[in-house]
Amino acid sequence: MIQEKHFVHNGDGWLLGLKQTYEPRALDRSRRPVAIIPGYGMNAFIFGYHPRGKSMEAYWADQGFEVWSLNLRAQGNSKRVGGRKQYGFYDAAVTDLGAAFDFITRNTKTKAGRLDAVGCSLGGTYLYANLTLSPEKNILGSVVTIGAPLQWVKLNPMLKTVFGSPRVAGMLAIRGVRPFARLTMPVLTRIPKLLQVYLHPEIVDTSRMKEMIQTVENPNRTLNRQIAEWVKRGDLVVRGVNVTEAVADAKNPLLVVLSNADGIVPEATALSAHHKMGSSVKDILCVGTTEVPVAHADLFVSDIAQEWVFEPLAQWLIAQNQAPPEERRSSRGGHSAGKKAKGAHG
Repeated sequence: MIQEKHFVHNGDGWLLGLKQTYEPRALDRSRRPVAIIPGYGMNAFIFGYHPRGKSMEAYWADQGFEVWSLNLRAQGNSKRVGGRKQYGFYDAAVTDLGAAFDFITRNTKTKAGRLDAVGCSLGGTYLYANLTLSPEKNILGSVVTIGAPLQWVKLNPMLKTVFGSPRVAGMLAIRGVRPFARLTMPVLTRIPKLLQVYLHPEIVDTSRMKEMIQTVENPNRTLNRQIAEWVKRGDLVVRGVNVTEAVADAKNPLLVVLSNADGIVPEATALSAHHKMGSSVKDILCVGTTEVPVAHADLFVSDIAQEWVFEPLAQWLIAQNQAPPEERRSSRGGHSAGKKAKGAHG
């Protein structure tokens, strides 16, 4: 498996860190490359790491995809070269994603002229904003969002507390999140009810938390304020454009992935894009069962991630690459993953 690192200037004082992963013997050059976008307070590390199995990058590369993991500004190995430390929705969704997507289409090993995008949590929200705010530059094929909010239909009480005031959220300068997480995680793993808002220790190897915490990044004040305004309003508005409503003009095939026990992005909120987006192909993958509930981070690092998340996403993307638009299946009723939970987990 080959992994190459690239630095891409975004035109706004940042070199974005992109990682290209592919398996030469498996690569299907007729398929679109897949770009993975990280979310709030995280970088792309976790896409290349799994505590007990193949990572998302490795799994999809073995399936014949060329996979690109993106670090936007202030994430991972991205470098500031004169740009501002503070950034908001437009900076990430339009400036950074625009530069990254353009670079990928010009440097892919595939024969495709477009790319597919997988947005994780807030990374999925960035994709909705990108489609809406720069439609003339839309070079995306299919869009997958994982636990991604668009309209806050329902709000977790914890988030309501954290982002209750845009003014306060915009004033708080939070530093040292990764060292703090490293110190507190051993305590949290002994209090499952607290941790289950984000992940379930029953299906995640929590002994590897020190490695997984490498994906944690410090949040920034500007984005915090904008998130607080969004949470208060319900609709996402960026530079005067109501993204929640304007996304009706986006026609890209859409797969919304959500977990049945997500304590961060409730089901109704994750499904808002499925209701709002104007695509003729819109599918839903709900991950988890009563016996094996699945939370936000479980979708990436749990024991069931490969079978219940990585594999069905790969198959969906393959189907969208192969079939002409008029023949693509659209299942508005949705699908579920995890029907074999009892057998798989005893």
